[in-house]
Amino acid sequence: MNGAASASAYLALEGVSAGYDGRPALTDVTMSVPHGAQVAIVGPNGAGKSTLFKALVGLLPVKSGRVLLHGRPPGGQTDPIAYVPQREEIDWGFPVTVHDVVMMGRYGRLGWLRRPRQADREVVARCLEELGIADLERRAIGELSGGQQQRVFLARALAQEPHVLLLDEPFTGVDVSAREALLTLLARLRERSITVLVSTHDMETAARRFELVALLNKRLIAYGAPPDVFTPDHLTEAFGGQALFLDGMVVIDQCCPGHVGDGEEHRHTHDRRTGPR
Repeated sequence: MNGAASASAYLALEGVSAGYDGRPALTDVTMSVPHGAQVAIVGPNGAGKSTLFKALVGLLPVKSGRVLLHGRPPGGQTDPIAYVPQREEIDWGFPVTVHDVVMMGRYGRLGWLRRPRQADREVVARCLEELGIADLERRAIGELSGGQQQRVFLARALAQEPHVLLLDEPFTGVDVSAREALLTLLARLRERSITVLVSTHDMETAARRFELVALLNKRLIAYGAPPDVFTPDHLTEAFGGQALFLDGMVVIDQCCPGHVGDGEEHRHTHDRRTGPR
Protein backbone atom coordinates (compact mmCIF):
# COMPACT_ATOMS: atom_id res chain seq x y z
CA MET A 1 0.00 0.00 0.00
CA ASN A 2 1.36 3.39 -0.88
CA GLY A 3 0.47 6.77 0.54
CA ALA A 4 -2.09 7.73 -2.10
CA ALA A 5 -5.41 8.77 -0.62
CA SER A 6 -8.51 6.87 -1.69
CA ALA A 7 -11.98 8.30 -2.06
CA SER A 8 -13.32 5.18 -0.29
CA ALA A 9 -10.98 5.55 2.69
CA TYR A 10 -12.69 6.27 5.96
CA LEU A 11 -9.92 8.66 6.98
CA ALA A 12 -7.75 10.30 4.34
CA LEU A 13 -4.86 12.76 4.50
CA GLU A 14 -3.97 14.58 1.32
CA GLY A 15 -0.65 16.45 1.32
CA VAL A 16 -1.02 17.47 4.99
CA SER A 17 1.64 19.83 6.39
CA ALA A 18 1.62 21.36 9.88
CA GLY A 19 4.01 23.01 12.31
CA TYR A 20 4.57 25.39 15.21
CA ASP A 21 5.38 29.12 15.06
CA GLY A 22 6.14 28.94 11.37
CA ARG A 23 8.44 25.92 11.77
CA PRO A 24 7.36 22.82 9.83
CA ALA A 25 6.94 19.68 11.92
CA LEU A 26 5.14 17.54 9.36
CA THR A 27 5.36 17.88 5.59
CA ASP A 28 3.18 16.61 2.73
CA VAL A 29 1.71 13.51 4.39
CA THR A 30 -0.66 11.58 2.15
CA MET A 31 -2.21 8.34 3.36
CA SER A 32 -5.57 6.60 3.53
CA VAL A 33 -6.84 4.57 6.46
CA PRO A 34 -9.50 1.95 5.71
CA HIS A 35 -12.61 1.73 7.85
CA GLY A 36 -11.94 -0.24 11.04
CA ALA A 37 -8.17 -0.47 10.50
CA GLN A 38 -5.66 -0.23 13.33
CA VAL A 39 -2.52 1.70 12.41
CA ALA A 40 0.69 2.13 14.40
CA ILE A 41 2.42 5.48 13.84
CA VAL A 42 6.15 4.91 14.40
CA GLY A 43 9.13 7.24 14.25
CA PRO A 44 11.94 8.80 16.30
CA ASN A 45 11.41 11.53 18.86
CA GLY A 46 10.34 14.74 17.14
CA ALA A 47 9.20 12.88 14.04
CA GLY A 48 5.79 14.58 13.99
CA LYS A 49 3.63 11.83 15.48
CA SER A 50 1.90 14.10 18.01
CA THR A 51 1.73 16.87 15.41
CA LEU A 52 -0.15 14.52 13.10
CA PHE A 53 -2.74 13.70 15.76
CA LYS A 54 -3.23 17.33 16.77
CA ALA A 55 -3.75 18.29 13.14
CA LEU A 56 -6.34 15.51 12.74
CA VAL A 57 -8.45 16.78 15.64
CA GLY A 58 -8.02 20.49 14.88
CA LEU A 59 -5.78 21.37 17.83
CA LEU A 60 -3.14 22.46 15.33
CA PRO A 61 -4.03 24.14 12.02
CA VAL A 62 -3.17 22.36 8.81
CA LYS A 63 -0.82 24.65 6.86
CA SER A 64 -1.52 22.93 3.57
CA GLY A 65 -3.37 19.89 2.31
CA ARG A 66 -6.54 18.54 3.84
CA VAL A 67 -7.98 15.88 6.13
CA LEU A 68 -11.12 14.05 5.04
CA LEU A 69 -13.48 11.96 7.14
CA HIS A 70 -16.18 10.23 5.12
CA GLY A 71 -14.90 12.29 2.21
CA ARG A 72 -15.59 15.58 4.02
CA PRO A 73 -13.57 17.82 6.34
CA PRO A 74 -13.97 16.60 9.94
CA GLY A 75 -16.01 18.59 12.41
CA GLY A 76 -19.61 18.13 11.36
CA GLN A 77 -19.93 14.37 11.76
CA THR A 78 -21.88 12.81 14.60
CA ASP A 79 -19.07 10.26 15.02
CA PRO A 80 -16.07 12.51 15.72
CA ILE A 81 -12.37 11.75 15.94
CA ALA A 82 -11.53 11.12 19.61
CA TYR A 83 -8.04 11.87 20.91
CA VAL A 84 -6.15 10.66 23.99
CA PRO A 85 -3.03 12.82 24.45
CA GLN A 86 0.23 11.85 26.11
CA ARG A 87 0.01 11.73 29.88
CA GLU A 88 2.43 14.62 30.41
CA GLU A 89 0.09 16.96 28.54
CA ILE A 90 -2.66 16.54 31.14
CA ASP A 91 -2.99 18.54 34.36
CA TRP A 92 -3.45 15.73 36.86
CA GLY A 93 -3.84 18.22 39.72
CA PHE A 94 -7.06 19.65 38.33
CA PRO A 95 -9.85 19.04 40.90
CA VAL A 96 -12.17 16.81 38.91
CA THR A 97 -13.52 13.31 39.48
CA VAL A 98 -13.26 10.29 37.22
CA HIS A 99 -16.98 10.52 36.45
CA ASP A 100 -16.66 14.19 35.49
CA VAL A 101 -13.77 13.49 33.13
CA VAL A 102 -15.64 10.73 31.33
CA MET A 103 -18.79 12.88 31.09
CA MET A 104 -16.66 15.48 29.27
CA GLY A 105 -16.69 13.04 26.38
CA ARG A 106 -20.40 13.75 25.97
CA TYR A 107 -20.09 17.54 25.79
CA GLY A 108 -19.72 17.60 22.00
CA ARG A 109 -23.11 15.94 21.70
CA LEU A 110 -24.78 18.00 24.42
CA GLY A 111 -23.90 21.42 23.08
CA TRP A 112 -23.60 24.56 25.21
CA LEU A 113 -25.61 24.83 28.45
CA ARG A 114 -27.39 21.51 27.97
CA ARG A 115 -27.61 19.13 30.89
CA PRO A 116 -26.68 15.45 30.50
CA ARG A 117 -29.64 13.28 29.66
CA GLN A 118 -30.28 9.76 30.89
CA ALA A 119 -28.82 8.43 27.65
CA ASP A 120 -25.59 10.34 28.31
CA ARG A 121 -25.36 8.98 31.84
CA GLU A 122 -25.86 5.47 30.50
CA VAL A 123 -23.04 5.91 27.97
CA VAL A 124 -20.71 7.15 30.72
CA ALA A 125 -21.63 4.23 32.99
CA ARG A 126 -21.03 1.77 30.16
CA CYS A 127 -17.60 3.24 29.38
CA LEU A 128 -16.60 3.19 33.05
CA GLU A 129 -17.59 -0.48 33.22
CA GLU A 130 -15.80 -1.36 29.98
CA LEU A 131 -12.54 0.14 31.23
CA GLY A 132 -12.93 -1.45 34.66
CA ILE A 133 -13.00 1.84 36.59
CA ALA A 134 -16.65 2.10 37.69
CA ASP A 135 -15.56 1.74 41.33
CA LEU A 136 -13.30 4.79 40.92
CA GLU A 137 -15.90 7.20 39.51
CA ARG A 138 -15.97 9.47 42.59
CA ARG A 139 -12.19 9.57 42.99
CA ALA A 140 -10.13 12.59 41.94
CA ILE A 141 -7.99 11.81 38.90
CA GLY A 142 -4.86 13.00 40.69
CA GLU A 143 -5.23 10.18 43.22
CA LEU A 144 -5.03 7.42 40.61
CA SER A 145 -2.14 5.35 39.33
CA GLY A 146 -0.77 5.95 35.83
CA GLY A 147 -2.62 2.96 34.41
CA GLN A 148 -5.89 4.04 36.02
CA GLN A 149 -5.49 7.58 34.73
CA GLN A 150 -4.94 6.23 31.23
CA ARG A 151 -8.14 4.20 31.45
CA VAL A 152 -10.07 7.29 32.56
CA PHE A 153 -9.08 9.18 29.43
CA LEU A 154 -9.74 6.16 27.26
CA ALA A 155 -13.22 6.02 28.76
CA ARG A 156 -13.69 9.72 28.02
CA ALA A 157 -12.68 9.12 24.40
CA LEU A 158 -15.07 6.17 24.06
CA ALA A 159 -17.87 8.24 25.60
CA GLN A 160 -17.69 10.37 22.46
CA GLU A 161 -18.83 7.27 20.55
CA PRO A 162 -16.21 7.88 17.85
CA HIS A 163 -15.46 5.83 14.80
CA VAL A 164 -11.85 7.09 14.83
CA LEU A 165 -9.68 6.95 17.96
CA LEU A 166 -6.19 8.48 18.26
CA LEU A 167 -3.91 7.28 21.08
CA ASP A 168 -0.66 9.20 21.56
CA GLU A 169 2.06 7.01 23.16
CA PRO A 170 -0.41 4.97 25.26
CA PHE A 171 2.18 2.31 26.15
CA THR A 172 4.57 4.82 27.72
CA GLY A 173 4.86 5.03 31.49
CA VAL A 174 2.38 2.25 32.33
CA ASP A 175 2.98 -1.16 33.86
CA VAL A 176 2.56 -4.53 32.16
CA SER A 177 -1.00 -5.06 33.39
CA ALA A 178 -2.12 -1.66 32.07
CA ARG A 179 -0.41 -2.39 28.76
CA GLU A 180 -2.18 -5.73 28.41
CA ALA A 181 -5.52 -4.14 29.36
CA LEU A 182 -5.02 -1.61 26.56
CA LEU A 183 -4.17 -4.31 24.02
CA THR A 184 -7.31 -6.20 25.08
CA LEU A 185 -9.35 -3.03 24.57
CA LEU A 186 -7.85 -2.56 21.10
CA ALA A 187 -8.93 -6.10 20.22
CA ARG A 188 -12.51 -5.26 21.27
CA LEU A 189 -12.44 -2.03 19.26
CA ARG A 190 -11.34 -4.01 16.22
CA GLU A 191 -14.45 -6.18 16.58
CA ARG A 192 -16.55 -3.00 16.64
CA SER A 193 -14.83 -1.64 13.49
CA ILE A 194 -13.54 1.46 15.27
CA THR A 195 -10.62 2.92 13.32
CA VAL A 196 -7.60 3.31 15.62
CA LEU A 197 -4.29 5.15 15.17
CA VAL A 198 -1.67 4.63 17.88
CA SER A 199 1.67 6.43 18.06
CA THR A 200 4.40 4.36 19.66
CA HIS A 201 8.14 3.80 19.96
CA ASP A 202 7.52 0.07 20.40
CA MET A 203 8.34 -1.55 17.08
CA GLU A 204 7.64 -5.04 18.40
CA THR A 205 4.08 -4.19 19.36
CA ALA A 206 3.61 -2.25 16.12
CA ALA A 207 4.69 -5.24 14.04
CA ARG A 208 2.85 -7.93 15.98
CA ARG A 209 -0.42 -6.22 16.90
CA PHE A 210 -1.18 -3.82 14.02
CA GLU A 211 -1.98 -4.65 10.42
CA LEU A 212 -0.71 -1.31 9.16
CA VAL A 213 2.29 0.83 10.11
CA ALA A 214 3.07 4.43 9.12
CA LEU A 215 6.78 5.28 9.50
CA LEU A 216 7.32 9.00 10.00
CA ASN A 217 10.19 11.41 10.28
CA LYS A 218 8.76 14.85 9.44
CA ARG A 219 7.25 13.18 6.38
CA LEU A 220 5.76 9.80 5.56
CA ILE A 221 8.61 7.42 4.78
CA ALA A 222 6.59 4.23 4.38
CA TYR A 223 3.04 3.06 4.97
CA GLY A 224 1.68 -0.47 4.72
CA ALA A 225 1.98 -3.92 6.25
CA PRO A 226 4.74 -4.19 8.90
CA PRO A 227 7.07 -6.45 6.83
CA ASP A 228 6.94 -3.93 3.98
CA VAL A 229 7.57 -0.95 6.25
CA PHE A 230 10.23 -2.29 8.63
CA THR A 231 12.96 -2.73 6.05
CA PRO A 232 16.62 -1.69 6.53
CA ASP A 233 16.29 1.09 3.97
CA HIS A 234 13.14 2.53 5.53
CA LEU A 235 14.48 2.29 9.09
CA THR A 236 17.76 3.93 8.09
CA GLU A 237 15.82 6.74 6.45
CA ALA A 238 13.67 7.20 9.55
CA PHE A 239 16.21 6.74 12.33
CA GLY A 240 19.53 7.51 10.61
CA GLY A 241 22.52 6.56 12.75
CA GLN A 242 20.22 5.30 15.52
CA ALA A 243 19.45 2.22 13.40
CA LEU A 244 22.07 -0.52 13.87
CA PHE A 245 21.97 -3.66 11.72
CA LEU A 246 23.47 -6.73 13.38
CA ASP A 247 23.22 -10.23 11.86
CA GLY A 248 19.80 -9.69 10.32
CA MET A 249 18.51 -7.72 13.29
CA VAL A 250 17.75 -4.02 13.59
CA VAL A 251 18.43 -2.26 16.89
CA ILE A 252 17.12 1.28 17.36
CA ASP A 253 19.05 3.23 20.01
CA GLN A 254 17.38 6.42 21.15
CA CYS A 255 16.49 8.35 24.25
CA CYS A 256 12.72 8.39 24.60
CA PRO A 257 11.28 11.25 26.70
CA GLY A 258 8.27 10.11 28.61
CA HIS A 259 9.45 6.53 29.04
CA VAL A 260 9.90 5.08 32.48
CA GLY A 261 13.53 5.79 33.33
CA ASP A 262 13.55 9.09 31.47
CA GLY A 263 16.95 10.15 30.24
CA GLU A 264 18.22 6.62 29.77
CA GLU A 265 18.91 5.01 26.45
CA HIS A 266 16.19 2.72 25.14
CA ARG A 267 16.62 -0.03 22.56
CA HIS A 268 14.00 -1.41 20.22
CA THR A 269 14.92 -4.58 18.37
CA HIS A 270 13.44 -5.85 15.15
CA ASP A 271 14.49 -9.21 13.69
CA ARG A 272 14.13 -9.24 9.91
CA ARG A 273 14.20 -13.04 9.86
CA THR A 274 11.58 -13.91 12.46
CA GLY A 275 9.81 -10.62 13.11
CA PRO A 276 10.40 -8.19 15.94
CA ARG A 277 11.24 -9.34 19.42
